Amino acid sequence: MANRRTGVYPGTFDPVTNGHLDLITRATRVVDHLVVGVAANLEKTPMFNVAEREAMVKAEIEHLNGHNGTTFEVRTFDNLLMHFVTQAGASIIVRGLRAVSDFEFEFQMVGMNARLNADVETIFLMASENNQFIASSLVKVIARLDGDVSSFVPRNIVQKLRDRAAEERSAKSAS
Repeated sequence: MANRRTGVYPGTFDPVTNGHLDLITRATRVVDHLVVGVAANLEKTPMFNVAEREAMVKAEIEHLNGHNGTTFEVRTFDNLLMHFVTQAGASIIVRGLRAVSDFEFEFQMVGMNARLNADVETIFLMASENNQFIASSLVKVIARLDGDVSSFVPRNIVQKLRDRAAEERSAKSAS
């Protein structure tokens, strides 16, 4: 398709949350093809490795293929976002905003990215009201403290979080 609008929705997805899935679903209203970019993000210490996160995202969005006519692709990346966007053939970056606190960081990123590639637009989708407070980092804390994360992540992810948190606790007590 000559005028296909391809977007990239980047993130660490550690783990993928209901908020992420809401934004992915809503992005189908503005792009024809969405590349969900799972960042290796070496600056953070993820709970799940990049291959596990990629598999989780793929499993959770599989049923969305064709939603609003949009096709999906899940890919990992460990390079500069703008290089990944170019490699994906995209002209749009989709980002989510939960609160005003997200805005300052995102505002800086848009400026930097525009300098790197002025042909790429960044669009922001506000988190829906029932997902505004969900952050992967908080979900991991709750899971690590054996709390109930079932209202923050998809059902299949709940058990993965429980299992990984139990592995971490076991490793910590063994050392």
